[in-house]
Amino acid sequence: MNGNDTAERSYEISDDPTRLDAARVHHWLSTDAYWALGRTREKQDRMMAGSLNFGAYDVASGEQTAYARVVTDRASFAWICDVYVDRAARGHGLGTRLVTAVRDELSPLGVRRFLLATKDAHGVYARLGFTPLPEPDMWMVLQAG
Repeated sequence: MNGNDTAERSYEISDDPTRLDAARVHHWLSTDAYWALGRTREKQDRMMAGSLNFGAYDVASGEQTAYARVVTDRASFAWICDVYVDRAARGHGLGTRLVTAVRDELSPLGVRRFLLATKDAHGVYARLGFTPLPEPDMWMVLQAG
C-alpha cells in the first residue's frame, strides 16, 4: 500500500510485521494514549503478536509515524484498536488514511463488521462511516480482573 502526500510528507501504509518499530509503538501507547497508559512492553508484544498490525511510514526517512492494531478473523469481523499517530504528524489526515487502509484491506475478505471504541475521535471515524451501535442493548461485555 502506497500513500500520498500529507502536509508536504509522503507516507506509506503497510501491514508488513517486519517493518514495525515495536519499541516505538509501546512507548507511544504506554506514555501518551489514554487507553494504554502504563501498558507493559511484554503485554504490548503479545497483543501485537495476536493481531494484524498496520504502520504508517515516512517515505523519506522510513521512520514509523503511526500505528493501528486489528483483532480480526479476516473473514467477518474486525476490532480496530490502538490507533495512534505521532504527535508531529497529527492534523493532516494520517489517522484517517490508516483506518481507511485497514478497511480497504479487510473488506475484500468478507469482513463486514468493523468495531472500534473512542473517547474523543467520534467525528474522525464518523467521516469514514462509523456510527454508534444501532442496538447497544444487544451487546454485552465481561470485564475480567
